[in-house]
Amino acid sequence: MNSYRPFDPDRPLFSSRCSCGQHTSELEHRFDLLAKIDEEKMSSDFVEASLVKALFPQESRRRAFLKAVGNGGAMSALSGFLPVGALQAMAQEKAPLEKPDLKIGFIAITCATPLIMADPLGFYKKQGLNVTLNKTAGWALIRDKMINKEHDASHFLSPMPISMSMGLGSDPTQMRVATIQNVNGQAITLANKHKDNRDPKNWKGLKFAVPFEYSMHNFLLRYYVAQAGLDPDRDIQIRVTPPPEMVANLRAGNIDGFLGPDPFNQRAVYDEVGFIHILTKEIWDGHPCCAFGTSEEFIKKNPNTFAALYRAVLNASTMARDPANRPLIAKVISTPNYLNQPETVVMQVLTGKYADGLGNVKNVPDRIDFNPIPWYSMATWMLTQMQRWGYVKGDVNYKDISEKVFLLTDAKKYMSETGIAIPEQAKSGYKKVKIMGKEFDPSQPVAYLKSFPTNKV
Repeated sequence: MNSYRPFDPDRPLFSSRCSCGQHTSELEHRFDLLAKIDEEKMSSDFVEASLVKALFPQESRRRAFLKAVGNGGAMSALSGFLPVGALQAMAQEKAPLEKPDLKIGFIAITCATPLIMADPLGFYKKQGLNVTLNKTAGWALIRDKMINKEHDASHFLSPMPISMSMGLGSDPTQMRVATIQNVNGQAITLANKHKDNRDPKNWKGLKFAVPFEYSMHNFLLRYYVAQAGLDPDRDIQIRVTPPPEMVANLRAGNIDGFLGPDPFNQRAVYDEVGFIHILTKEIWDGHPCCAFGTSEEFIKKNPNTFAALYRAVLNASTMARDPANRPLIAKVISTPNYLNQPETVVMQVLTGKYADGLGNVKNVPDRIDFNPIPWYSMATWMLTQMQRWGYVKGDVNYKDISEKVFLLTDAKKYMSETGIAIPEQAKSGYKKVKIMGKEFDPSQPVAYLKSFPTNKV
């Protein structure tokens, strides 16, 4: 019997509700079944159910058809003009993996949710991969372990593969961004003593932490204070601090605030040492933060393994995007071997219903999201900010670097194979966005860069 039951007219197909009533969602129900049902059968079941869904996208029509012809009649009718058996066999065929045992680095933050949850929820195993997730202390160590080939692939800050490929801060090593791990999902958190100091124009002399120089956190903090008329290199201090140390430094008074990843913004509120001043989605809604990638060398040597890894992470991202799955995900990633955080803290981040430390309970469902598309325009914006603040000198070939490091073509290919919708704009890979009301046109990066009164160019 097909576990998805596509020929049952009395049961919704791919429902967000659990069919047995013992799980919080149908996906949790399915993962429970994975331990009991043969993987090849699950693959066949999914193909069959997907074909029925494609033929009858509206539940009412599927049910009417099934009630009219019956279960057996429906299966016979569909098999007569659809190569169900062949498609099921194709789904089970897997190219041999060059390297099934992989070591992947990650930092214990919610930005890495798809990469982390793919382990306990079986996404890697389903692709035939035996993955060891290595929790790593900081971003410089992530960079070094990738350069030294101690990790096969890694969780990155999205500007890092660009800086590493360009040889900024390290020897040049060609890195590639397979997917964006998360969009939004950061905040500026201030110490409680600054509750009456919310205007960034008055932040001269304050000390802030960011996780790494080549990070969206650094670039967004600089953008935010510069828009308020401050020079981030002269009027404030910016210190590189590993994310797990940010709350402790805030508590000790070593910093006045940080623009950092979650769950540490929420953890500062939970520990009553800070408050959330602003979510970064209010600076740039839909901004990239972290990425998942590997080296060009690894991809060339292990194309089948890379494809399997890509599929695993994309499928995890798809599950993570559904708000109905967030409570389950919060439960599995908050454990000591992953984030090692109170479940309630992680839950507030993933669901967007959270205490802000100012006496308010906010409801922002897209506080964090997991859209995997590595837009070329995202890379182009990062390059403009590297130039703006003096990390890159001289002329930059924006198009060449963006399209070499961000693997949008591969993303579209594997997204299509796994049934993930691809927006129309992704055909070009470039899209205009607004950041604090100012438009960024990726086709005019030089003009955009020169439009800022505060820069180091």
